[in-house]
Amino acid sequence: MAHTVILANGECPMHPVPVELLRQAAHCVCCDGAIRHLEALGIAPEVIVGDGDSQSAAQRAKYASLYVRDASTEYNDLTKAFNYCRERQWFDVDIVGAGGLRDDHALANIGLLLHHAREFRVRMITNYGIFTPIFETTDFHSFAGQQVSVFSFTPSARLTFQGLRYPVRERAFAELWEGSLNEALGEQFTVELCDEGKIIVYQVFK
Repeated sequence: MAHTVILANGECPMHPVPVELLRQAAHCVCCDGAIRHLEALGIAPEVIVGDGDSQSAAQRAKYASLYVRDASTEYNDLTKAFNYCRERQWFDVDIVGAGGLRDDHALANIGLLLHHAREFRVRMITNYGIFTPIFETTDFHSFAGQQVSVFSFTPSARLTFQGLRYPVRERAFAELWEGSLNEALGEQFTVELCDEGKIIVYQVFK
């Protein structure tokens, strides 16, 4: 399956991991306004999706042949980019550039992970770490000392942690923050779902 990267209009990717993902992507879908990040990184866009409100007149003229206009106001440019990927059956997706700048946008984008993760194999990579949505028991590659947070969006779902400094067993988290600020003990840890649930796991970069 070809790997696709969606570049959002948040903080410019600077960490080597998201930058290398952009450089190696089979497909790069650039959200409206994020073209400035590709220009700063010296990466040519494949397609630009959005309503055009975040581009300068010079950019609109320069990239006119690559622009796919979606003027809908019912959803943001990130979802428009996912719609574009769906139409082409690009279901293996990483999102970069979706954090930073505006906190409300960043939080909304994290929430969109769960919305799209039922259909796409998707992660969100920032300049600081990786957000991974899961719906079933999942093993994660890690390193000793890696900071890990587990956010449960299903308060009734019982979780078990293995391989983390602060393990839990069949515990439901009533509040979103309760599974945060943990630490990996070695090269792998497991988040086990004892019930159906919507979970996001965050891992910081080394």
